[in-house]
Amino acid sequence: MEFTQDAILAALHPVIEGLAATFGPSCEVVLHDYRKGKHSVVGVAGQVTGRRVGGAMSEIGLAVLSKGPEAQNDLNYVTRTPDGRVVKSSTMPLRDAQGEVFGALCVNMDVTALRQAGDILGALAGTGPVELPTTTFTNDFDDVVDAVIRNQELVMGKPFPALSRAERLDVIDALDQLGVFKVRNAVARVAERLGMSRSGLYADLAAARKTGDTRA
Repeated sequence: MEFTQDAILAALHPVIEGLAATFGPSCEVVLHDYRKGKHSVVGVAGQVTGRRVGGAMSEIGLAVLSKGPEAQNDLNYVTRTPDGRVVKSSTMPLRDAQGEVFGALCVNMDVTALRQAGDILGALAGTGPVELPTTTFTNDFDDVVDAVIRNQELVMGKPFPALSRAERLDVIDALDQLGVFKVRNAVARVAERLGMSRSGLYADLAAARKTGDTRA
């Protein structure tokens, strides 16, 4: 029997409960349905990132979306939450019978205490702590968009309103490559955050993609 996308998600709901129970209170398992757009979280077992059903994907989920059918398992990567906790995660894209990526199964482990112990041992051995990237785990996708845009502003070294048109197109292209525009209804938030109209953003996005095609 061919499993539909809904059938695959339904089969995984009891699995996430079992995984979280097996690894204990420091583990959280999150089930995403990317068809839900901003509200991709359809199942949560355990509490590490504070997500709930109806919550948002993180920058990691955006990366899966940006890769589309080329997305692969991303296992045992370590990031830091905005409040300073250290989380080890694995993200496994979900595919239907046609190979279309429509969701993801994510496992998050709070390893803050282990990391702190490692930093202490490293200091004793004369090595410093390793800088970790920050991931925005949240129930509000707008927070993820804001974090991605803030990061792009840091890359450019100036706020968005101060960018030239060429620089603005580079930022919009970067957001496109990160998968932001693959999330349904994300354009409205991006336009608001960048101080643009939706029509202006669509025009710049088309121009950025055309420039990208030319470079390719």
